[in-house]
Order: sequence, then C-alpha cells, then structure tokens
Amino acid sequence: MSDWTQEDIPDLSGKVAIVTGANSGIGWDTAAALAEKGATVILACRNLTKSQAALDELKARVPGADAVLMQLDLASLDSVRRFVQAFKSSYDRLDLLINNAGIMMVPYGLTADGFESQFGTNHLGHFALTGQLLDKILETPGARVVTVSSVGHRMGSMNFDNLLYENGAGYSPTGAYGRSKLANLLFTYELQRRFEAAGVDAAALAAHPGGTNTNLQDEIGEHWYIKPFMPLMRLYMQDSAMGALPTLRAAVDPQARGGQYYGPGGFMEQRGYPVLVESNDASHNLADARRLWEVSEALTGVSFGKLDQVVTR
Repeated sequence: MSDWTQEDIPDLSGKVAIVTGANSGIGWDTAAALAEKGATVILACRNLTKSQAALDELKARVPGADAVLMQLDLASLDSVRRFVQAFKSSYDRLDLLINNAGIMMVPYGLTADGFESQFGTNHLGHFALTGQLLDKILETPGARVVTVSSVGHRMGSMNFDNLLYENGAGYSPTGAYGRSKLANLLFTYELQRRFEAAGVDAAALAAHPGGTNTNLQDEIGEHWYIKPFMPLMRLYMQDSAMGALPTLRAAVDPQARGGQYYGPGGFMEQRGYPVLVESNDASHNLADARRLWEVSEALTGVSFGKLDQVVTR
C-alpha cells in the first residue's frame, strides 16, 4: 500500500469544517489542506488579531479559499458558548470538527472557570465544544469528530480523587499533560460507543502528530531538563505538514472508521506517514471513560442529550 498523503484527500466541496487552534502548527496545515480540497473552513482561534496573519497566509497559499476566522478560547466556557452561537447563526451543517488546539507541559495554572489549565483547555474545552455542536454533527450525514491526542497519553493516569490537581497538589507539567491527552482518547472512544449505540451516522476518531516541530515544542523547550536537548530533538522532528497527516487521514479517508487512532508509522510513532496505531490499555478503560464523561458534564454544564440516553454497555 502506498503512503497516505494530502494527495489522497478527496474533494470536499460543500463540506464545512471547524479546526481549533488553526493559527499555527498542525492546526494551520490541517485547515489549509482542507481548504485546498474545497471545504469551508472555520479557523477557531483564541486571538483574532494574531491569527489574521495565519488566515492571510492560508488564502495566499489557497487562492479563493473559503476560510474564516472565529474567536474561540477553549480555556473559557463562556467563549465556547459564544463561538457555538456564532457558528450556528452562520452554518447549517458540520461535517468535520477537528479538536486540535492544546497547550503542553505548562506550569500550574487555572482556566477562566477554575480548572487546571491543561485538562481544562485540552479536554474540557473540547468536550464542551463537541457537546454544544452535537445537533449540527447529528444533522450532517457522515460527520466526523477528530480529537488530537499524543503519544504523551502514555504518561498520564486518571485520578478522579484529584482530577484537577486542586491548589496544585501533585501537579507536574508532564503528568498533567499526559492526563489531558489520555482524557482525549477516553472521550473519543466513549463518544464513538455512544454514536454506535444511538445508531447515528457520525464517527469519532483520534490522531497524534508524533514528534513535530511546532510552537508547542517551544513551550516544553523552556524546561531546564529538556532545553539542552532541543537542538538535537529538532533534527529528528518532522515538519507540521507531515504532523498534520494523521489528523487529516482520520478526518477524510473514506476507509477510516469510528474509534480508530492514527499516528506516524515510523520508529516509535515519531515520524512518517499516517497509519493505524494503538493507544494504551488505560485509554480503553470503560469505567474510567464513563466516569470521565459524567464528571466532564458536571464540570462544564454541557450534556450530550440524545447520546446520554443510550445504554452503551
């Protein structure tokens, strides 16, 4: 089988896609590739002023691209609600929701709603966004929700007694990042189970970019224990266009199926063209997935309506 590339993306004319964090890195490359194939793409970004340059660059690369900026700060549930309202006022379908945005291994901090920042941004923000867009997803035949995780999910563990590292207790940048990325996978697999149980024509998939040279690497590169190794690490990292391919394959490959996880096919899933990969046992823990779903609904105040009524096991 030949390597899967952007050339394998089918025509997307008439499709509507949201890409969170599309102002840079793999988010930008994902948005540009979708626009190039004819999709209407919403670049959902936190800072519209800074993101305007990203939109301009995209339109320069893809003349005639149907792409727009919309403000979305995943660290604020109010911002998520405003984004959803604005989107629904302009669009009547949602074919692709790409939950891409994230922060990585940052010092302890809180979101606007008082959640630990990595878990709040990477998981809870996207959980709330997906739940509030669910009606548009279910109204669009063949819609997909693709959530970007990380090989870092293997560093995470779910501790529901101290899920949000209250007052910084037990916090480490890597552990919290791993927990948020594990949560991305638990959410994806649970969402797919609920789609199937409800008998709806929608799919939830996950992807990870491997070792990709983006601004997230700048964040972790400031840690004293990583900084000396960054020049060498960057030599082995792939560019963001390659890093975006697993997300794109999960989003548009006609052969992709709900519940699948895509990542680079090279050594330790760090580089290479996208293939099906496996996540760890913790990401398939059914009890943790159910509990995370319930806790996430309680924390965000967002319910999934029809999908909450189904019996998944």
